[in-house]
Amino acid sequence: MKRLSRAMRASLLAVPLACHAQAPAAVDLAEAWRAAMQSDKEYAVARAAHAAAQPRRDQAAALWRPNVGLVGSVGVATHESETRGAQFSAPGFQQTSGVGFNTSVTSGTSTRWAVAAKQPLYNETRRAEQRQLSTSVDLADLQWQAAWQALMIRTAERYFDLALADETVRVLGQQLDAVQRAATEARDRYKLGAAPVTDTHEAGARLATVRAQLLAAESDVQVKRNLLADTTGLPAGTLAARLPDAGAKRPSPLQPLESWQNEAQSGNPEIRAQVLAAEVAKHEAAKYSVKSSASVDLVAEVGRNRLSGSGDFGSAANSGNSWAVGIQLSVPLYTGGYRSAKEEEALRLTGKAMAEVARTRERVAQQVRSAWLGLSVGAERIRALEQAMHASQARRDATRLGHAVGERSTLDLLNAENEASASRLALSQARIGLLLDRLRLAALVGRLDEAALQAANGELAVSSVR
Repeated sequence: MKRLSRAMRASLLAVPLACHAQAPAAVDLAEAWRAAMQSDKEYAVARAAHAAAQPRRDQAAALWRPNVGLVGSVGVATHESETRGAQFSAPGFQQTSGVGFNTSVTSGTSTRWAVAAKQPLYNETRRAEQRQLSTSVDLADLQWQAAWQALMIRTAERYFDLALADETVRVLGQQLDAVQRAATEARDRYKLGAAPVTDTHEAGARLATVRAQLLAAESDVQVKRNLLADTTGLPAGTLAARLPDAGAKRPSPLQPLESWQNEAQSGNPEIRAQVLAAEVAKHEAAKYSVKSSASVDLVAEVGRNRLSGSGDFGSAANSGNSWAVGIQLSVPLYTGGYRSAKEEEALRLTGKAMAEVARTRERVAQQVRSAWLGLSVGAERIRALEQAMHASQARRDATRLGHAVGERSTLDLLNAENEASASRLALSQARIGLLLDRLRLAALVGRLDEAALQAANGELAVSSVR
């Protein structure tokens, strides 16, 4: 194997040093969440959808209020009338029977105005629509709650993805330092004839591997940092996340799985939203049922008609005032099959909505079980990983000593360094997983709020550098 040049050795040593220089100040989880509420694009869409749904309550209330309208028209009209057998009487004239009247206006000026009012008294279609509108607003409120919790989870996941990526860079940087020292020592021993050439080959190969891993980890940090910046709106260059603290107080033991399952079935926002969506579909079907076809309204109208112009008998003008108040019954007799087809469609969509409720219940139950199992074994798993990390570090230290006195090979030392680094990362990942499972379980039962997020925030280490 060719020896590493001085420039290459300098660049390899510079990588971990650059990773530790001028690290961004750490942002805690609560700060990231508050920033995400103002900047996350997906949450902004949910907020706009929630705001757009609120006027439906006013729409529902307006359905049972009177409708008042003004009608006015101006146009050209022709009117001819012929009356025979009329009785005529007037002051100064004798009463006369069998009188005829003829009127004629050809292409005259016609004007009309009217004010009409209509108050629904019985209308099952409107009642179903009112319930549908009110239920859709309740549905929008639940979807807003679900979006609020989803933003919390999304922010926490991206925050800890960045924390773990930063930790990976730190661990690999330290491993690179250790491998570089081992490679230098192997080369020096080979020159003195105290070690075989295979040691230098093994050290060089491991050095190149760790360097490639470090470069990939640094790229991953940039990706994770930009994702968190997109969510929070904070400058990417200022973002650094904190890992859960090793000495943080863990929550008390979990309540039984059955209790969580029951709570999720009644409190999960997504399940509740699906149930309301099924209710909306039922109200849509009710709008086209036979029961909803007839309607009764209180109607009133006052207006005036006028037609003026000339015709067969000279100039003429007809005008009249009218008003009316009454009860109006409307019953559709034939709609070409439209109402029955709409009802059939709505009933089938109701069946689809009920199937989605069952599917959502099953999926949420699986998610609750998964999060509960993660929490139930999480603390014990962390204790096991802590023991594994201490053991791997002790093995690494013993291997270093054995390597120094010639009882361990360079490969043994490189493997021990790799195992120590892997165990440290596995422990960090397990601590993050335990905290995220607790947040996810709270979200699944509808209990995730700022207090739960602040409790998780209190478990973070003071510094991101560990």
